[in-house]
Amino acid sequence: MSDLSHLDDQGRARMVDVSAKADTTRVAVAAGELVTTPEVVALVRADDMPKADVLATARIAGIAAAKRTWELIPLCHQLALSSVKVSFGFTDTSITVEATAKTKGPTGVEMEALTAVAVAGLTLHDMVKAVDPAAVMNGVRLISKEGGKRGHWTRDESTTEESAAAEPVAPQERSAVVLVASTGVAAGTREDATGPVIVRWLSERGFAVRGPLVYPDARIAEGLADALTGAPALVLTTGGTGASPTDATPEATLAVLDRELPGVADAIRRRGLEVTPYAVLSRGVAGLVGRTVVVNMPGSPGGVKDGLAALEPILDHLLAQVSGGGAHE
Repeated sequence: MSDLSHLDDQGRARMVDVSAKADTTRVAVAAGELVTTPEVVALVRADDMPKADVLATARIAGIAAAKRTWELIPLCHQLALSSVKVSFGFTDTSITVEATAKTKGPTGVEMEALTAVAVAGLTLHDMVKAVDPAAVMNGVRLISKEGGKRGHWTRDESTTEESAAAEPVAPQERSAVVLVASTGVAAGTREDATGPVIVRWLSERGFAVRGPLVYPDARIAEGLADALTGAPALVLTTGGTGASPTDATPEATLAVLDRELPGVADAIRRRGLEVTPYAVLSRGVAGLVGRTVVVNMPGSPGGVKDGLAALEPILDHLLAQVSGGGAHE
């Protein structure tokens, strides 16, 4: 009667029998955003709301909800989740929410990731409603999933609703993730001056962008793992490339690279040296993780501007080569 998996031949609701499916590693990433006022965004970032620990409370709520998805969504299976991560980002008028759920089993974790985003966002709404009762939770959606017989699927943000409902597609060539390494930004004590700049630059060039994901320097390896989920075409990091004892982005990046692209990192440093001698202190690296290009950029607005200017003339050709195309002359 229907191609919907949760309906039987008679059109009655059912739980899908997954007993014959093989256990594989399953990962799903979902996202959404709470649209609110600049005042609320500033208060949350400064941890100065009437109800304190806003982000910590929302994160715990999202994780707890993911673990109980099978109780909330009637036809979901009870899964043994191996990991649930909930992270937040900021724009001028919104708080973004992203959740990554992982398991090893016969069925996917899309609903767990989506539930984590929805409940974390509703918790944010509860925490901020005294200041902005008109806040709106928007755009709860699946970003990517992997595992099972269909392998990898990534949302094409540029498609219409009709085409998005079609069969899963291969990873898109113009997908990107922005990762910010900053202990201060993660704690809400500093403004993110570089992540939104990179997001805007990529969006203007036709990329579907996830992020900025914000992680403290001590957890940047975890941030890279998050950014690489879904095998995007490009990951641009900002911050943590200097000589400070806490700067760890290059080491975390080298640990996951399959191949280095030293010329890209050198080009960014050369561009920076045209402006300041301090550019030589950047230890940023670039390279490939599978078919994902990863590039470290400095954590200053000027350094990011120089890095993007260095990438501008080579990026399309680089991505084409990595994906198996592009001329080699």
